[in-house]
Amino acid sequence: MKLLVITLFLVTIIIKSSECTQNWFPRNLVQTIANETSLVKNYVKEKGRSLRQFYNNVQDKITSYFGSSNRTEEIMHGEGREERIKRKFKEYIEDAQEKENVIFDSIAPKKSHYNCSDDDPAIRMTTPQLIALHGYVSESHTITTDDGYILTLHRIPNAKNIGAQPPRKTALLHHGLLGSSADWVIPGPGKGLAYILSDAGYDVWLANVRGNTYSRAHISKNPDSFAFWNFTFHDVSQHDLPAVIDYIMEKKGWDVKINYIGHSMGTTVLFALLSTKTQYNKVLRAGYALAPVAYMTHIQSPIRLLAKFSDNIAYLMTLLGANEFLPHNAVLRWLSKHACEINHYEEVICENSLFVLCGHDEKQFNRTLLPILLGHVPAGASTRTLIHYAQEVRNGGRFQQFDYGPEGNYKMYGTPLPPEYPVHKITLPIALISSENDWLASDVDVSNLYARLANPLEHYIVPLKEFNHIDFLWAKDAPRLVYHKLLQLLEDGASKTYTDLESNDIS
Repeated sequence: MKLLVITLFLVTIIIKSSECTQNWFPRNLVQTIANETSLVKNYVKEKGRSLRQFYNNVQDKITSYFGSSNRTEEIMHGEGREERIKRKFKEYIEDAQEKENVIFDSIAPKKSHYNCSDDDPAIRMTTPQLIALHGYVSESHTITTDDGYILTLHRIPNAKNIGAQPPRKTALLHHGLLGSSADWVIPGPGKGLAYILSDAGYDVWLANVRGNTYSRAHISKNPDSFAFWNFTFHDVSQHDLPAVIDYIMEKKGWDVKINYIGHSMGTTVLFALLSTKTQYNKVLRAGYALAPVAYMTHIQSPIRLLAKFSDNIAYLMTLLGANEFLPHNAVLRWLSKHACEINHYEEVICENSLFVLCGHDEKQFNRTLLPILLGHVPAGASTRTLIHYAQEVRNGGRFQQFDYGPEGNYKMYGTPLPPEYPVHKITLPIALISSENDWLASDVDVSNLYARLANPLEHYIVPLKEFNHIDFLWAKDAPRLVYHKLLQLLEDGASKTYTDLESNDIS
């Protein structure tokens, strides 16, 4: 560019000097140079536009690459995000096998820590203490299952401003995987479902399954032993839930009708119980399933990545923890880094096992609850329960009992495949409440379940597309989007009679 300017300057001087001396300089040369200069300028402009366009294209590619560091891999392998995640997880496992699991802690990010203020005493409070903090009566009940597990059952017997006489209406709330009774009270009065039901006149009972924070004891088994943790949600459905229901009936009278409200695994154990111990269809009043999980054909949760290895139970237990599903082991941290990919508010959310498996809705998440949530979640679960769910995914979403392999199944069930839960035997009125953005309870699977129920009440879909699995518990708008409808269903069900149900043959 400098050379062009110098050349034009010299030519101008020559032209000017020629005017003062003799006229030897060709007249058309000036016009020729002007034309050529114009061509040069146009050329530079055109090339400049091309260069800018080229730069923008390159910039977009660079931005895209750094925005998704696996873009190059996707192009090379001709795969989408889902295929890429599955391939990378397979490679991760193969490397771990080859290097005897040493790779886990080298690949996975370090555990995140959330620095929260210690000023709020509620952070370290138990469920009964949280209930009492807000002025409600709180009770704790200890029961023992028929196979020796010691469970703690929490209760809000009456509304805040009512006397000691408990109301006749009864609600049993059952948490999901990795949850506890605290799930229902963490948001506080007016927002937590337990308080809302209590204010509406219900005697509220809050279950805790074996192995979680409040039920980590057995009459003979050490909580640190494999024997203690050798259970799945099937055992909860066959032992824990019947023990809880029977205990409430003993306390309130055998004619009491219990409204069962479950979330996630809390719905799974209800379906498993009612389809196998069918007498409980007569005992309960109705079932209300929030984010119901039974069939699992279209899940988005990272559990789907574990499904491929669910036939190798021993190896999966090596990866995830031989007894308790460890909330911060290396495999989970890897999933949080490569498969979670949620709208990151804090790394600690994505690295919390509950959010990794169930998803996260940033817009509905009440960030002020994070310190107290981290004090209660995850509350504990057996690794075998997670494997049980992964087996269902591997077997085409089939709602079945635990798969011990062909030889083990013959010993346990007398068949090469584990038996499927006979959902058609469920005669209890059931209402399903689901959402479109649920990683564990997809529209297809919930609709499939609804079609198989013998006595469905309603399938209500939350009218917010972003609403997800965890939002049923802690979303800002859960009272408006879910609990208001739930209260309507509870009251509508009160007008139904049970004569027809009790006359059914449910043997």
